[in-house]
Amino acid sequence: MQPFDPSATPGLPLYKEVKRRILAALAIGEWKPGGLIPAEKELCKLFAVSIGTLRKAIDELVSENILVRHQGRGTFVVSHSRNHHFFHFFNITRHDGHKSYPTVELVRFSKSKADALACEKLGVAAGSKVFVIVNRLSLDGNKPIIDVITLPEHLFPGLTEQQLRQRTNTLYNFYQENFGLNVIRTEEHIRAMLADDELVEWLAVPAGTPLLQIGRSAYSYENQPVEWRITYVNTGQYEYAAKPAQ
Repeated sequence: MQPFDPSATPGLPLYKEVKRRILAALAIGEWKPGGLIPAEKELCKLFAVSIGTLRKAIDELVSENILVRHQGRGTFVVSHSRNHHFFHFFNITRHDGHKSYPTVELVRFSKSKADALACEKLGVAAGSKVFVIVNRLSLDGNKPIIDVITLPEHLFPGLTEQQLRQRTNTLYNFYQENFGLNVIRTEEHIRAMLADDELVEWLAVPAGTPLLQIGRSAYSYENQPVEWRITYVNTGQYEYAAKPAQ
């Protein structure tokens, strides 16, 4: 890590600069997902700041689900376990509020050129190569969800269909373990739509069935976009349940 120089970002509160430096260290893999970060005394010395300033930076990173404190053990980089993904990123519930783990079926895997929307969402140049993954998600014996996921090839070199079929954990855990990409936040936009011919086939619903369309951008450290996903949800028994503000 480069020497700490708070004058490099004039006007930025000191704890924000400490937070920025921690994120930069995470982005280059200096501290790995699931790993312990250095002790507070060591970080205070490294950043030449008080314990209060350091803790304020770490508090924000904990509230943003980037770091996690374990009493008596220290502070760790969040890792994408199955439970972490389920409770933090999966927002579909049954109408009665019941939430269950989805079973994922890979429907299609392909490689193509990014369309205009994917270029915008992923921050890649026109004509860039992307992987497109179509997954069908089952809940409670039903198949109400289709995910169409676009990934930039340069961040996922050598990705294969076999790797996807053989993964044993969540997709975000797969990104983390195989490509060093840790999704730390997402942005979602929701609209209503009617099922087109392709979705009729994938979801086994009549043409014109009302669906939710959820567009999600997923980001790693320093706002690096790593995934553009469009999710289609059959609203007959399921709905989107927004989480309360932190």
